[in-house]
Amino acid sequence: MAACALRRGLLSTVSKYNKKHAHRILSVVDSSSGSEAFRPRVQCRACGLSGGFQQKRFMSSRSRPEGKILETVGMFEAVKQHGKYETGQLFLHSVFGYRGIVLFPWHARLYDRDITPPISESKPDPPGAHGSKEVKGKTHTYYQVLIDTRDCPHISQRSQTEAVTFLANHDDSRALYAIPGLDYVSHEDILPYNSTEQIPIQHELFERFLMFNPAKAPPFTPRDTLKAWQEKNHPWLELSDVHRETTENIRVTVIPFYMGMREAQNSHVYWWRYCIRLENMGAEVVQLRERHWRIFSLSGTLETVRGRGVVGREPVLSKEQPAFQYSSHVSLQAPSGHMWGTFRIERTDGSHFDVRIPPFSLESNKDDKAPPAGYTF
Repeated sequence: MAACALRRGLLSTVSKYNKKHAHRILSVVDSSSGSEAFRPRVQCRACGLSGGFQQKRFMSSRSRPEGKILETVGMFEAVKQHGKYETGQLFLHSVFGYRGIVLFPWHARLYDRDITPPISESKPDPPGAHGSKEVKGKTHTYYQVLIDTRDCPHISQRSQTEAVTFLANHDDSRALYAIPGLDYVSHEDILPYNSTEQIPIQHELFERFLMFNPAKAPPFTPRDTLKAWQEKNHPWLELSDVHRETTENIRVTVIPFYMGMREAQNSHVYWWRYCIRLENMGAEVVQLRERHWRIFSLSGTLETVRGRGVVGREPVLSKEQPAFQYSSHVSLQAPSGHMWGTFRIERTDGSHFDVRIPPFSLESNKDDKAPPAGYTF
């Protein structure tokens, strides 16, 4: 039963297969410590075979070698090829493997440089950027989600598990605060499942944002708290543009977020956060060694930044762990600018090549905004 081996990226295969086979989602538990190990497996109830689905989650009998047991998490559902997932949809992340639940969808503009645009739809690059042209953005669905906190320690290919960061609302201009366990997930990264548990996701905001309602599908509906939090923080949470480009089978995706403005030494300093995902689309094992950034400010300055690795790491991208995601911050003394650059990638034979980082805009969204609301209610 070759179809039982669910593989990363074959979402159409998963969807077709789910029509004939129900899959139990299993979670490996270390019985000696009570903690959950991050080695997902999927088992077909029809044929009993386990798939080699490295990125997914989970299950089986209670007596296992090395003190590990498997417990049922839920049942896979058909992947949606069209439309969107609703608030309360449980899912597994197809790349990072964690359990999560959808809070609400965003419609972003995806600028994919891997698609050659007609000349009439292309846009000029920012000053000094590399020579390719940016395609006209297409609408793409992303989701604001909660990550199960049991899985956060085991997501080794991410430098952090929060994707929402604010400037703190007080006089310390350097202060930031983040909301742990929130993420932005692309539609194609969602592997939906259902569960009979009334609290299937462990997160401090789960019960504040969602309530169990067995009459609904999915059976988790938004509380007024979630609606109010989303409405108040909409300008700070909103995901607007996503930029993507592939070089020699290494795909780089960038999502910038405006964080706010601070006054410092009689001038304004504008802050952005940018989230970057590198994904190895090929079979060759490679390692990120260096970064090279160019940062252009509307004030007319052009800054160059070089350094080893990213966020203190030099991640290896392999067939087993094909992706790495991290976030960083940048500030300008102007309300807008651009960033672009390259990552130096090393092959196993010691040779190198440069992977392009697609140019992206830093826009301050200068409309009047209320300070972001925290998550204490």
